[in-house]
Order: sequence, then structure tokens, then C-alpha cells
Amino acid sequence: MNATPTVTHLERVDDIPLLLAQLAKMKVVSLLDKHFPTHGNWQGLSLGRVVVWLAYILSEGDHRLNAVQGWVAGLMMTLRLCLGIPGMRELDVSDDRLGLVLDHVGGNDAAWEAYERAQNAQLLRVYDLKARRVRIDSTTAKSYVDVTPKGLFQFGHSKEHRPDLVQLKVNQSALDPLGLPLSTPVVSGEQADDPLYVPEIRKVQATLQRPGVLYVGDCKMAALATRADVAGCHDRYLCPLPAVQMPKATLSVLLAPVWTGEQALTPVHRAPETASDQPQHIADGFSYRVTLTSAEGLQWQEQRLVVQSFKHAAAQQARLDQHLQQAEREITLLNQRGRGRKRLNEAQMRAASDAILSRHQVTNVLCVEIEVETHTTHKRAYLARPARNITTVEVAVKAIGDPVAYDEHVRALGWRVFVSNDLALDLEEAVLAYREQNTSLSAASNACAASRWA
Repeated sequence: MNATPTVTHLERVDDIPLLLAQLAKMKVVSLLDKHFPTHGNWQGLSLGRVVVWLAYILSEGDHRLNAVQGWVAGLMMTLRLCLGIPGMRELDVSDDRLGLVLDHVGGNDAAWEAYERAQNAQLLRVYDLKARRVRIDSTTAKSYVDVTPKGLFQFGHSKEHRPDLVQLKVNQSALDPLGLPLSTPVVSGEQADDPLYVPEIRKVQATLQRPGVLYVGDCKMAALATRADVAGCHDRYLCPLPAVQMPKATLSVLLAPVWTGEQALTPVHRAPETASDQPQHIADGFSYRVTLTSAEGLQWQEQRLVVQSFKHAAAQQARLDQHLQQAEREITLLNQRGRGRKRLNEAQMRAASDAILSRHQVTNVLCVEIEVETHTTHKRAYLARPARNITTVEVAVKAIGDPVAYDEHVRALGWRVFVSNDLALDLEEAVLAYREQNTSLSAASNACAASRWA
């Protein structure tokens, strides 16, 4: 006769065993203990075994310190069996002890870089990845915390248009196409994006230990010093040029042969999602090569890809039409008369119209016509007032569109210049590679949102 088992503990394990098994497979505990050794008087769980805190963050989506101890108390048997620590106590993960862990690991950048390299090497060996392309992106996270002199949260340029809030900056490199994060540095929020790319690329190079990797980034990676550094390391880069390096006047010179038909364009097609779909024509462009020289005297050849994205051009044209309509409405309102509305003279009307055109950036495609009408009225004599003529001046303004200028402006929309020192990279491959970078959610944004800094 089978004996009835006696249940002494009832715990809801959820995903905890799976998370702890995955962390053990990644060897997080041993690597943390190796790169962040503790004092000889440290008692209880080792610093690496406090990895149970990571399981709490991943399972509960909460990074608070004071909630971990109660969570561990409710899963004590499960955690003891999964970690293989019969003598584990809930005080080993108290908020005071977790605070000591943060203090111990938070001030050693060199140890973190060594840990990242070792952890990435462990993951790359597990998955046997062939690193050919790495995507780099950055984001910011705002918060209401107080500013400290050496803290991460500082006032800086806000991408979310909230300059009143402090922020920190997260930069991340991800292996493409797997999306595996290779490096995730967090820096203070007042720092600019441009200087972060070279140190980030150096970390990835130390992890991958192989040349010829293509680094894909946004226009902030296009600084000449950054491109020279990548080229000097025998790696490749792909990024768009910002307006500072490729102003509208220079771009117009490049596009002039296109308007005259002297420059042929190469079509770019996106592969169909299903077998029944047809390839989609998404862009046109052409390429040319230049020779660059860095401040240190390094010379290399660069391929410049001049591309017009149809989707980008359509979006820009929609914004242009919206600005034109708004400008026409505001200019028409200048003609309204009524209580509280000041009558403008010709000079004031022209200044107000020019300000509207400039604010909506439609000066080249919309012009104004000002009409001045003078009316003279004869007033007869009355009592002590002699007969006299009263002259009034009526000023009216009308917005007039220029169809030729509009067409010339529209045909120049959607064009962008990409640069790459990979001379074998064709136009279609480059456009599709950057399009994936630009349309997908960056790994840095996902990591920042998951951490719930704000």
C-alpha cells in the first residue's frame, strides 16, 4: 500500500527555477565572484550568489531593494534547492545587504568591462555566433530624482523635450541579427552622444576579437574621428551624414545631375514577406567614392550612398503641406478687423507675414502679396470744425503659392547621404541594413524601458 505524501511547504515557484537555471548556464555567479572579489570578512551568500536578486527583477519586473527579502521568505525551499544552499537565509538579501552589493560593484568601471568581456565570451561560445554586423544606438531616461554632483542623473539635452527633468544616458551595442546585447554602458545625462561611440566600439572589438565587423549607427556616429577610428581598426561602418556635414547646398549640387538625367538611379527593393507578394520598390539612389584623411594622417576610401526613401519623402511632403495650410490660415487672420485687433501698416504687415513664413519654414514655396488701398472721405464743416478731407489706408495681405518652387522643393525631399568604408557594400544592402536599424525598437530603448528608471 502506497503511503500518502505529507506536504510541509506550499510555494508557488512560477518561473524562478527556469531563471536560476539560465543564470547558472551563463555562469553569472562564478564570473561575478571572480571579477568582484569581496573582503575576507564577508559572510553569508557570496556576491555572485546574490544573483537571486536578478531572478526577482526578471520575474516581478521590480527593481526595489526593500521587496526582495519578503519575496525570498516566501520561496525559501525553492531557492535553497535551486541554488544548492541549505543554509540560505532571507537576511542574505536584505535591502541593506543589497545596498552594499551595489556600492561594491558600482564604482569599479574596469572590473565591469572585464566582466562584460568574460560574460559575452561565455555567451558567444554557447551560441557559436558569427559576428558580422553590430548595431549601436543610445537613448535617455528621465526621472524626478535630485541632482548630485557625481550622480548619473543630470540635466542635459532632452530627446523627449523635457529639459526640466534630469536624465541618464544608455548606450548599447547589439549583435545582428540575433539582437544579443554586447555592451550596455550607462553614463550621466549631460554627456553628448558623439564621444560615446569610440569607447563602445572598443569594448565590442575586445569582445569579438575579429576584424571586418560592420558597425551600423545613426548620424551621431558619423563624426570624422569615429569613422577614422573604425577604419584604422580594419572594421566597417555604415551611418547617415548629419546636416552639418552634408548641408542642403552641397546635397543640391549632388542631386543636380539627377534632375538633368545625367545621373542614373539604382532601384532598391524590399524582399516580399510572403511567396505571393511582389518585391516592393522602396527607394532610389546612386553612389560615389571619396578619399578621406584623419587628423592623425590616416587615409582611407569611403563610399557615399545618395538615397531617396519614398516613405520618408511622402512623410516630409505631408508635413510640408500641413505647414503650408497653417501658414496660409495665419496670414489670412492678419486681415481680420474687430475689437482688440490692431490695424497694421504696410511695414508691420510684411514683417508679420515674413515671421509666419519663417516659423513654418515655407519661405521658398509660399510668398505674400500686400495690397494697400487709400480712401479719402470729405467731411463738411460742423459748428467750430472746418470742412476737411480724412484719408484712411487699408492694408491687406494674401498668400500665394509658387507651383514651380513647390515642385522643386518636393523632388528634393527624402534624400539622405549614407557613408561606409565597405566598398563592396551595394546600395540595396546598405539601405536595407540601415532601414532595419531605423524602424525597429533599439535594444537600448527596450533595456531602458524595462529598468523603469523614471
